[in-house]
Amino acid sequence: MSGSLFYTGLSGLGVARTALMTTAHNTANVYTAGYSRQVAEIATGGAISSGSGFIGSGANVTTVSRSYDRYLTAQLGTAQSASAALATNSVQINRIDTLLADKTSGLAPLMQSFFTSVQGVANTPADPAARQQMISSAQALASKFRSTDQYLSDLNSSVNEQIVGSVDQINTYASKIASLNQQISQISAMAGGQPPNDLLDQRDQLVSDLSQVVDVKVLQQDNGKYNVFIATGQSLVVGDYASQMAAVNSAADPSRKAVALKGFAGNVSELSDTAITGGVLGGLMSFRRDTLIPTQNAIGRLAMSVADSVNAQHKLGVDLNGALGTDFFSQATPGVIVNAKNTGSLEIGASLTDASKLTTSDYNVSVTDVAGTLSYSVTRLSDKTSMGTFTSFPITFDGVSLSAASGTAAAGDSFLVQPTRTGARDASVLTLDPAKVAAASPISTGNTAGNKGSGALSAATVDASYPGTPLAAKVTLSYDAATGSLSGFPATSPVTVTLADGTSNTYAAGTAVPYTAGAKMSFDGITVSMTGAPTQGDTFTIGKNVSGVSDNTNALALGALQRKTTMSGGTATFNGAYSQLVSDVGNRAMAVKVAATTQDSVTTQIKASQQSISGVNQDEETANLLMFQQMYQANAKVIQTASTIFDAILGISN
Repeated sequence: MSGSLFYTGLSGLGVARTALMTTAHNTANVYTAGYSRQVAEIATGGAISSGSGFIGSGANVTTVSRSYDRYLTAQLGTAQSASAALATNSVQINRIDTLLADKTSGLAPLMQSFFTSVQGVANTPADPAARQQMISSAQALASKFRSTDQYLSDLNSSVNEQIVGSVDQINTYASKIASLNQQISQISAMAGGQPPNDLLDQRDQLVSDLSQVVDVKVLQQDNGKYNVFIATGQSLVVGDYASQMAAVNSAADPSRKAVALKGFAGNVSELSDTAITGGVLGGLMSFRRDTLIPTQNAIGRLAMSVADSVNAQHKLGVDLNGALGTDFFSQATPGVIVNAKNTGSLEIGASLTDASKLTTSDYNVSVTDVAGTLSYSVTRLSDKTSMGTFTSFPITFDGVSLSAASGTAAAGDSFLVQPTRTGARDASVLTLDPAKVAAASPISTGNTAGNKGSGALSAATVDASYPGTPLAAKVTLSYDAATGSLSGFPATSPVTVTLADGTSNTYAAGTAVPYTAGAKMSFDGITVSMTGAPTQGDTFTIGKNVSGVSDNTNALALGALQRKTTMSGGTATFNGAYSQLVSDVGNRAMAVKVAATTQDSVTTQIKASQQSISGVNQDEETANLLMFQQMYQANAKVIQTASTIFDAILGISN
């Protein structure tokens, strides 16, 4: 009896000691990241049959288990991944938002300054200082375009570097998870299937850390090993083996880093940017795709639209020497990138056809073979809209024309068209001589000194067709009071008369034109109007402007471009398009910030739920220490009692 009592007390003493050690372990790891509270699972020892029934033989610890909920842990990993993605995206977007919203040195005030200087030339067209100020303002605007593009390019380089760093982290975590899979399996087998809790916690913490870099899915095998998947189901860890990821130059655009997965067999496959979600890496991909590239394209489009409009109008004027104007700004050309995986030799050239139709999107051209004939499908990447399928060049869409420069295509080839990506980078001022600012109209008009009536011919304006058909000789218009008409227009050119209400009539070449005060009369790209009441025989002249010293006609037309809707298909001004860009980026920054705040709240709640199960509570552990200490002391008393009884029995025997 005393022997049984002794071993019963001894078993209780062992249980108490194990429970105390487990509690002490919990207390020591209260601040260890990823640690799950451990519990000594206690069960009764086998009972011994006696004539009086079954008598218990004490207790034993069956295992030390983790306080762990797999589903809450998985939810927490997903939530943390989403929080990390939104936080990363928000930080990057705010950098662009701050750049664009600068009200003192941003693009908006510099565009305003340029057009103000154009108005200065219109006010005093003969003033060299005003002309120089226009050139200087244009140079400041072009410099701002270039510096803005450089900032965005640097931001792209920064994103590339962060992608490389994130991929390195993923590889490190994957290798460690695979190593722990192996260790856990081996140690558990050596311990008769008992779980190595601390190693299990370490593995779960690595998965948690990994989920903050990229969204992952975990599948636990029957043997307890983790299989980890990323993107659209690609295997990152399978049991004891970890595949490797790599940051490579994108085959479609070498200026961007893409993520590739190295398979177990050594094959490398580039993953789509949209396949990478969650975590820091997913946030970087989302920022680059949804904000950085569209913003750089939008700034480029603005620079190209300003250059195109100003150049077109500047070439319709004459400078102080009477020469027609030339391009005022340099003009970027659309770019085409050949996919690195192409097997054909086709090189595609691109040109700008209509700046007003440019969008902020890139385009993909894919080559397919249909019944032996190569076809080219164009897709606008921003909204996945098909721009059509073509079987020959040129291919025209959204203000861009593509041509086959050289070589031949092969089925499966693809090309990335970037109509506006370098628009801001290539902005510069070509007209640097103040005397060559074409502020005057190429046409001069005049009223003959001997006229008796009040008729007055306005300054002439010209359209884009004029430089191709310059005025051959001076035109003298004569007024015939009997018919109320003007004659003398070129015998080879029809004349169109447009009234104030917008109605127009065209008159055959060499015929008289009815006179209506204020009506616009157009021929050979030249438009004039007359006001007042001319009398019989009054004459008016239209001729080439050989000196644009005091003429501001074209400068006024240049200044009017600021208010003209020349962008977004003729629906937006320069300032309007830029304001829309600032608004879009600002709204996106706010939306991501709100989403990040909401997601952080969700993550915090899930974390609290998970910690309520797995976290160590110091008060609870302190109570457990007291309880198991008393248990230890009580069982020690049982052993002491058993020893006393045994000694007494020995004394009786003697």
